[in-house]
Amino acid sequence: MSGRLRTGSATTRPRFLTTLASATATTGLGCIALPAFSRSSQRPIITHGVQSGDVSVDSGMVWARADRPARMLIEAATTDSFKDICHASFVDALPETDFTAKALIENLPAGQDIFYRLHFQDLSSAQAISEPALGRFRAAPTDRRSISFVWSGDTAGQGWGIDPSRGGMRTYATMLRDRPDFFVHCGDSIYADCTIPAQQRLPNGETWRNIVTEEKSKVATTLADYRGNYKYNLLDANLRDFNAEVPIFAQWDNHEVMEDWWPGEAFDRRGYDVKSALLLAARGSRAFHEFMPLRYTPSEPGCIYRKISYGPLLELFLLDMRSYRGPNEARTDSHLLGPMQLAWLKRELKRSAATWKVIASDTPLGTIAANSPGARTPVGHGIEIADLLSFIQHAGIRNTVWITADLHYTAAHYFDPGNAVFQDFEPFWEFVSGPIHAGTWSLCALERTFGPRVVFQSAACHEQGDNLAPCFGLQFFGHAAIDGKPEMLTVTLKDVDDRVLWATAIEPKSDQSARRHSWPLPSKT
Repeated sequence: MSGRLRTGSATTRPRFLTTLASATATTGLGCIALPAFSRSSQRPIITHGVQSGDVSVDSGMVWARADRPARMLIEAATTDSFKDICHASFVDALPETDFTAKALIENLPAGQDIFYRLHFQDLSSAQAISEPALGRFRAAPTDRRSISFVWSGDTAGQGWGIDPSRGGMRTYATMLRDRPDFFVHCGDSIYADCTIPAQQRLPNGETWRNIVTEEKSKVATTLADYRGNYKYNLLDANLRDFNAEVPIFAQWDNHEVMEDWWPGEAFDRRGYDVKSALLLAARGSRAFHEFMPLRYTPSEPGCIYRKISYGPLLELFLLDMRSYRGPNEARTDSHLLGPMQLAWLKRELKRSAATWKVIASDTPLGTIAANSPGARTPVGHGIEIADLLSFIQHAGIRNTVWITADLHYTAAHYFDPGNAVFQDFEPFWEFVSGPIHAGTWSLCALERTFGPRVVFQSAACHEQGDNLAPCFGLQFFGHAAIDGKPEMLTVTLKDVDDRVLWATAIEPKSDQSARRHSWPLPSKT
């Protein structure tokens, strides 16, 4: 989303928000007749705002949560007056999903602003209808118009929760001011294994004071605990405002379940009465799917990896490096993506006709690949990455860029086979940004397997340690913009105050075979 006026709507943010008040007079949902609103105090309540996600050229997901069993009534229109409703549907919010509900809005006009309005109707009293909640998103274009998006990761980690006196989760408010078309959350959207204490002491002698909840007082082991982690984050007004206007494309990493887990792991960790990572993953996955507006895959309901086609300039590939992972030891059978996901990614990359193929990874490549001393062949989790990078080169797939988070600092890495142990791949960029709202870490060493060269990085200094509080300003996000005319990709790394820390512009490659192993570094701005 940009700050300028857009086709089909001259809506400003103040006007959009004030529409919420006038919307309460509406008593119809498209062609579905509704009873008159009850003014009773027993009307359902929308508890945690609204969200949209996984937006494509003709559809997008919408989400909300009620305080009781209720039917979510959905209207979508191309203007904020809702006089031209183009979609009307409903879906039930039941105890089985903790009263969350999400639905796919389809058959939308490409490139158009879409306004959606949600009500909840009490299932035990049809006359009781909630106040409306409004949101909006823009459908992806079918023409070569300019687009932009932001990405980051790592929310409410290391005990740094919501301190209202310090502005809450401020990075979400900063990203909203940039008016992106969508947001990629690269994982660690919650910290199920990190508690939120009432307060924490800061190095300068001040006190950080958190909002606290029962579910965040202990590590998550039950389904209710995992759900409570998502509900905690949604207490933050900055996040709710952001969700109402910017679609999220969500993936997960480890902290949606617990630190450094893999599915077959049997463990005995302090604070856990459950000893099976697979059982915790099942509960964590269910909560993730209930509280994130990602699309439902009937053939694999728990599937997180997916492709989002966002017009002719961009296709986004969201990976899952947790659900199919093998043991963390460097073994020849230690999968990272798993055979099916790797085959899917190769197939979809080869099919893609988009100018830019952005691969969203939950883990930086320079931290997951390992090689044996003196060997030129990767082992462990690096085997599948080597296979993928080699495939991209030999299949002639152009203009792949990786984005990620996880390091709790921001960086630009240029992967060059000339500096690598494994060398059968084209040079490429990986951009790292985060945390959104968590402890900031100092710099970490990268593996040499694929030859990452650090072009830029900003982190906590070693004297500050690996858990610098968000109030010290080292919270980061990345901004990517594709110009519709020359199709140039500009990547900018920013901090919580929207300061540009580093940026680069990358020209799309038109003839990969002629420039193999000679892709120059783009100019730095």
